[in-house]
Amino acid sequence: MPPNRPIPDAAPPPAGRATIADVARAAGVHASTVSRALNPATRGMVTEAVALRVAEAADRLGWRPSALAAGLRTRKSRTIGILVPDLVNPIFPPIVRAAESLLAAQGYATLVANTDNDPAREEMLISRMAEHVVDGLMMASAAEGTHAIELCARFGIPTVLINRRLPGATTSAVTNDDRHGIGLAVSHLVALGHRRIAHLAGPRGVSTAIDRREGFLEALRAAGLDPGPVVDAAGYTRAAGRVAMETLLAGPSFTAASFTALVAANDMLCLGVYDVLRSRGLRAGVDLSVTGFNDMPFVDLIDPPLTTIRIQHAAMGREAAEALLAEIAEPAAPRRDTRLVPELVIRASTRAPRQEH
Repeated sequence: MPPNRPIPDAAPPPAGRATIADVARAAGVHASTVSRALNPATRGMVTEAVALRVAEAADRLGWRPSALAAGLRTRKSRTIGILVPDLVNPIFPPIVRAAESLLAAQGYATLVANTDNDPAREEMLISRMAEHVVDGLMMASAAEGTHAIELCARFGIPTVLINRRLPGATTSAVTNDDRHGIGLAVSHLVALGHRRIAHLAGPRGVSTAIDRREGFLEALRAAGLDPGPVVDAAGYTRAAGRVAMETLLAGPSFTAASFTALVAANDMLCLGVYDVLRSRGLRAGVDLSVTGFNDMPFVDLIDPPLTTIRIQHAAMGREAAEALLAEIAEPAAPRRDTRLVPELVIRASTRAPRQEH
């Protein structure tokens, strides 16, 4: 048996990430030998001495396997992509955190990206994640008219919608029961004695806005009340809430004869509502009862604390992650349509309407 060849003196580790070629030069073998020696499935194809020499060279150079390269070979990267429309929106961090924790426990890393509510950016991000061979995608950004789901199907990426539904889509979705949630807000206001109730709706084309608007109208009909004024906000933001509230008050002067309560489709919109009321010398919970939706982390601290609909943020993230893992494990498994039950949280922004004299 020929004596073991001494390990060549290695130059300092190359700048940047060490490659297979760097390891091969340091070990004095061909790059293909390094690939076989470092792959558990093919390690038996080289001698123990060569495998040891390659391993020592790789360790000395700080070589690490490229997850991207491995993913391109195996079509598995142990990585999940998560798309959200607006990372600044406080609803999404707890959802993403819960999903990330569950996925990490199963050995997956996550890539989180912000679409800015831009369909073109959303499609670009899906394409980029496909290039990185994500094993699955969780989307909280899809809206009506988007090509996102078709694009995911074209790339063969298992996909689950979070806090969104799309008409006719066969994709699994985890949402809140938005109609029921808005109904809880309307029922609360009716029980307080309100009969003229307005709605600040979310942006058209977004499933949460559609379901909450329809739930608002259904709840009014069930209570035997005429529909109140409805204005669509351009987005789920404070600024959009201000604009929509100004529009709502731009008709007849705001008096008790207009409406005594307002159901907003989102807590962020309520911040804009509060801004407009203050600018007019009015106060939520005194001159106008206001309800929100989501129970975002800060709404118990604003003045007055906001009556709102609490959704199950963490449960939504966990359920979506579980649905995606199930689809990755068994692509032919039935898709899930999970709707979580929200609850009413009563705070100081709602009270009985002032008595008219």
